[in-house]
Amino acid sequence: MGNRITRGNFEWVYTEQPHTQRRKEILAKYPAIKSLMGPDPHLKWIVSCLVLTQFFACYLVKDLSWRWVFFWAYAFGGCVNHSLTLAIHDISHNVAFGNKFIQRNRWFAVFANLPIGLPYSASFKKYHIDHHRYLGGDKLDVDIPTDFECWFFCTPVRKLLWLFLQPLFYALRPLFVNPMAITQMEIYNALTQLAVDLVIYMLWGLKPIVYFIAGTFLCTGIHPFSGHFIAEHYLFLKGYETYSYYGPLNWMTFNVGYHMEHHDFPSISGFKLPMVRKIAPEYYDNLPQHHSWIQVLWDFVFKDTMGPASRTKRVYKEALKSF
Repeated sequence: MGNRITRGNFEWVYTEQPHTQRRKEILAKYPAIKSLMGPDPHLKWIVSCLVLTQFFACYLVKDLSWRWVFFWAYAFGGCVNHSLTLAIHDISHNVAFGNKFIQRNRWFAVFANLPIGLPYSASFKKYHIDHHRYLGGDKLDVDIPTDFECWFFCTPVRKLLWLFLQPLFYALRPLFVNPMAITQMEIYNALTQLAVDLVIYMLWGLKPIVYFIAGTFLCTGIHPFSGHFIAEHYLFLKGYETYSYYGPLNWMTFNVGYHMEHHDFPSISGFKLPMVRKIAPEYYDNLPQHHSWIQVLWDFVFKDTMGPASRTKRVYKEALKSF
């Protein structure tokens, strides 16, 4: 415990992130895992089907009343869009076409982004790299809530509001924690999204656009799928900063629940992560794990010991040089 201290409600640690060493140990014992790395041929076809499904759905909702637009946005469209955000997460690791075709991965992520309604994929890629490289890094990992979030959202009602507003915090937090220059790919992402949204609006009106954006907002806020945001790295047990979930919702979320496995091997696609656990079960089966994302959300809201500050933080040398 000498390497851990609670400060500002975060748990500050003075050790390296655990996944780098775990990766070395597992690969030394099970080199066959290397065969799982690289592009996954299934990903592009599944993502394409999801995108086309959403375009067909947005055509169907164009003549519905507003209440039914919002109903289907939450009950169906948002679920698909949440899945697409997790597909973009996978694509950000170049598993759609492999490391040899980086631009194909980038533009395919832009394509997967279209039903989400707002440009997202290029910015996500830019910041997600640091989430893996500097897990829990102060001023580096924008997945860590800000001090304001931790201070204000501290009661059950406020924590519930925080969950609802999660999409906004994920979008705005990088601007305050670790702002980076806008990249050319982000501009392409925004222009492509704007052009497609404009075409849809001209063809079918406003309701399909609202269906896209409302579904994205609602289903990345308070929704069973959104339990993974809390389940992945919040400190349900002291000393464990990454958790996996092996339940049925993985089937609709590109196995994002296999999160310990993902951080150990980010270059392996979500579809193949169950094989990692199967090959090296002693590294995963006995670790703390979640059994229900709904239970995770419930515990987060109503347990006094849980809140936005229930995270591990560490200082990296790179951050010290920048400030």
